[in-house]
Amino acid sequence: MVIVEDKGQKEGKHELKHKQWDKLGVAYTRQPLPCGDYIALNEKVQDVISRKSKQKKDVKKMDLLGTHSIAVDTKKDILEIITNVVGKSHGRFRDELILAQNNGIKLFVLIENADGVTCINDLYKWYNWRLKKSPKATTGRQLAKILTSMEYKYGVKFEFCKPEEAGLRVIELLGGE
Repeated sequence: MVIVEDKGQKEGKHELKHKQWDKLGVAYTRQPLPCGDYIALNEKVQDVISRKSKQKKDVKKMDLLGTHSIAVDTKKDILEIITNVVGKSHGRFRDELILAQNNGIKLFVLIENADGVTCINDLYKWYNWRLKKSPKATTGRQLAKILTSMEYKYGVKFEFCKPEEAGLRVIELLGGE
């Protein structure tokens, strides 16, 4: 398996996943992706990359639309997904979900956390430490309801794992391609 990582991913921030893939013999390359952080390299994706290379042109994000049916977007923690669903980046995040939905891409959002959250239902018991300083901070209950609603509305699937499990989970989620 070869994984294509979005060029938008900050270099050096995903070394744990890279080390897991190296250990498992999974290769990875970087290209701009239309949505998500990771896709599996398949014949259609490879064809686009090869054609652009022969033309001495860079692959653009939208060049890869229609080449894959599964993408994985990763979040470093629960607070990052809160920012995506109720914060400043909500519009951009929603647009990414709609782009995936409109193009037949099953988007998995993999939320890494060391809080013991393994599924949306666990969020009902999760405590947001920001509530100590800001009573208006998003509660676990609110987040669970928002994510459930987004799954229904946009066809996205929210998954949770420990940071040290993320590399393997990305492989598993992309394995359906």
